[in-house]
Amino acid sequence: MEKTILVTVDLGAKGRWVTEDASQELRELARSAGVRVEEEIICHRDKISPAYFIGKGKAEELAFICKEEGLGAIIFNNDLSGTQQKNLEEIIGVKTVDRTQLILDIFARRARSNEGKIQVELAQLLYLRPRLTGKGVILSRLGGGIGTSGPGEKKLEVERRRIHQRITKLKNDLTRLTAQRKMRQKARAKIPVPSIAIIGYTNAGKSTLLNALTRSKVFAGDRLFSTLDPTIRQFVLPTNQRVIFVDTVGFLHNLPHHLIESFKATLEEVVDADVLLHILDVTHPNVEQQSEAVYDVLGELNSRNKPIITALNKIDKVDEAVLLRFKRLFDNAVAISALHMQNFEELIDRIVLQLSALVDVVEFKIPQARMDLLTMIYEHGRVLSKNYSRDLVIIRAQVPIKVREKIKKALDKD
Repeated sequence: MEKTILVTVDLGAKGRWVTEDASQELRELARSAGVRVEEEIICHRDKISPAYFIGKGKAEELAFICKEEGLGAIIFNNDLSGTQQKNLEEIIGVKTVDRTQLILDIFARRARSNEGKIQVELAQLLYLRPRLTGKGVILSRLGGGIGTSGPGEKKLEVERRRIHQRITKLKNDLTRLTAQRKMRQKARAKIPVPSIAIIGYTNAGKSTLLNALTRSKVFAGDRLFSTLDPTIRQFVLPTNQRVIFVDTVGFLHNLPHHLIESFKATLEEVVDADVLLHILDVTHPNVEQQSEAVYDVLGELNSRNKPIITALNKIDKVDEAVLLRFKRLFDNAVAISALHMQNFEELIDRIVLQLSALVDVVEFKIPQARMDLLTMIYEHGRVLSKNYSRDLVIIRAQVPIKVREKIKKALDKD
């Protein structure tokens, strides 16, 4: 396991994320990347050094620490320019990894689908391209360890033109895969089932909740970004209404913008969802800041105005006073334990209530020759009454609006 030192630079910026919180999250990211943290340092600076970010003197101090403790890498909780990385490596004598590069490294390890791998490689190359000037042509990280996952040596040791060509190809591949995804979404749309996107900060318990609700076996680990690729599962509500739950990639504070751009195809599941189920880890000391970070990403996706249910997760680990405070703090909140399936009845009732705005009570006169429409009502709605008149079935039912419109369109054609 590679030994590292973590460096968080405090530039005196005001905000709800204090330096200690940022340092703690960097530690969690490093742990998720599989490195061994030997030491953590917080540097307080009025402004950054254009050449060394933390200044030459501090860099020389870090060089001494790395040599004394035999460290192989240094991870910064800030983004560095190519020139800054190059200058720091020359003084310190070990490779330097910044926050974005660390996140990309984790993503490269987690990506499983072809689309996910393309999205990660595209994000990595977009990250590397403006850093070519500072790092020169030889960009590979020899010897393995943190900062080496992803495009690989042969794809990184190329000049700007070849990287540009690779980016173009990846964008074209992603466009093709996005078109295929759109076709699948269009096919799903023919079966009018409401979709609920499970969103939240990374490691809040999204995959655990999906597994508990739908009896799935999606990997769920106590680490950041356990899953990258969206997972879709069906579920039948007590009202007999079918819904689709979609587990999405976890969000993060200050998630790099180009990473959001690269993963927009995946995040379209959030954009297309009828309802968002926002899961929060109430045991985390920065739960409020994490919630704000999620809403920031929703703003990037123009999805802040969607109906949102907030699931306050891990209630088995906090007392009633804490829960009461969070229930007052967050709108439309339900307290649950995804791991122990606690209070799921209230959560499902809240989902039914939220979807009720997307449901209508209608009466149809369906020809007996169109039993397919009758089957659709039984599959996706709740039948309130049914009568027969000559060759017609007169049925009154509560159905999703999507189903109502689909049946109306079919009857109008007849």
